[in-house]
Amino acid sequence: MGETKEEVVELQPRLVIAGTHSGVGKTTVTLGLMAAFVEKGNIVQGFKCGPDYIDPSYHRAVTKRASRNLDSWMVSEDVVNDIFIEGCNGADLSIIEGVMGFYDGKASTSDKGSTADISLLLQAPVLLVVDISGMARSAAAVVKGFQQLNEKVKIAGVILNGAGSERHAEMCSEAIKEACGIPALGYLKKGDVPSIPERHLGLVPALERGEHDSLFSQLAAVVSRQFDLERIERLALETSALSRRTNLFQQTKRPSVVKIAVAYDAAFHFYYEENFTLLRQAGAELVYFSPLRGEDLPSHCDGLYLGGGFPEEFADELSQWIKDHPQLKKRVQSGLPTLAECGGYMFLGEQLTTTKGKTVEMAGVIPMVVQMENKLVSLGYRDVTPLDDSFLLSKGQQIRGHEFHYSKAVYTETERPAYFVKGLFGEGKEGYMSDHLLAGYTHLHFASEPAVATQWVKACEVYKNRRLHRGQVSQ
Repeated sequence: MGETKEEVVELQPRLVIAGTHSGVGKTTVTLGLMAAFVEKGNIVQGFKCGPDYIDPSYHRAVTKRASRNLDSWMVSEDVVNDIFIEGCNGADLSIIEGVMGFYDGKASTSDKGSTADISLLLQAPVLLVVDISGMARSAAAVVKGFQQLNEKVKIAGVILNGAGSERHAEMCSEAIKEACGIPALGYLKKGDVPSIPERHLGLVPALERGEHDSLFSQLAAVVSRQFDLERIERLALETSALSRRTNLFQQTKRPSVVKIAVAYDAAFHFYYEENFTLLRQAGAELVYFSPLRGEDLPSHCDGLYLGGGFPEEFADELSQWIKDHPQLKKRVQSGLPTLAECGGYMFLGEQLTTTKGKTVEMAGVIPMVVQMENKLVSLGYRDVTPLDDSFLLSKGQQIRGHEFHYSKAVYTETERPAYFVKGLFGEGKEGYMSDHLLAGYTHLHFASEPAVATQWVKACEVYKNRRLHRGQVSQ
């Protein structure tokens, strides 16, 4: 990544919201704190540990800033550090939502990839969310165990969830203070706030329409009343300045030489922000368009990025868009350098069948049919190696990503897999490749192999020159 000068950035107040286990209330607490601090006039930046796209969608709805993923498995610790610095630029307070239980990561014998790992890397104080249902003094034993498993972490306070009453919360708080030496800085009683809606399917359009704004207001009101916001803010301020460790996001931005169309709406919205940053630095202007709003594929684009999302929820609308805009298939088949991930991959198939048994026509670029399933088909981190040279990756070049889907793709012709992928529980071939198309279920994180952005832009330049030479589109 080259030499970088030691640059100390402005102090950035930060907190990690961790949990003892999945479902303990991390998202509720995170959103409540974000909403409460926003109501106080703070500029709040959200982050999410791990590869998840859904919780960052909530963060963005509350803070009005793009939330960032912090994942110490997909990218190096130095890059995680710099992603944090980039993301929190201009914010008064950064709130980092954890993933699963505090120590849960890539393996059962290591903190790698866990929320604890991120908290240590960023030297960030931790608020541990504990479900105290059916407990009193035992709550202190739970917290004590989390303190002692890795004594390097800084669990600075706890948030008590599932309290039966204010007195119940006080009893647990007293026990934790006496045994663990840290305070309880807030509590939520059962029924204090509505449940967070299911984090899938129609979530993003509902957020965009403001349907959950009342929920955020309720969360802010309860948190402002039952959390010690002043002490929480002081904890966030007790952090030292971080220095950039690489020059990855400090490259001199190349003037835009190509335009890459990016599908962005409720059907296609799962993208890592760093992918966009690296493409812009490499010389790409990103031109967003929305199939769901009936917008055309930009005629002047030199590349196409189809991200993940929920195309199955909008199958009819997307099928109609394809009928109204046949140029997408023609452009991709004519050599437009195209990356399609997960939902975008499904969209480029011939047909998609929903869980209700309805089959609709898709773009017909890839010779495959997609069947939605009622259960999770694949989940996990992926080491990705392309099986042949492409516009994005050279054969043998490696990149990392994540896979999460409820569908199966079945090829109607001979398979042309794009990648060899290796995960925790197996390995195999995945996706589809043609001369200028790379598609698959895996969401690639460009910061794990930054050269891909430059390689894509170069391929787009070749396509642009050929397009202009042929006079297909005027500049």
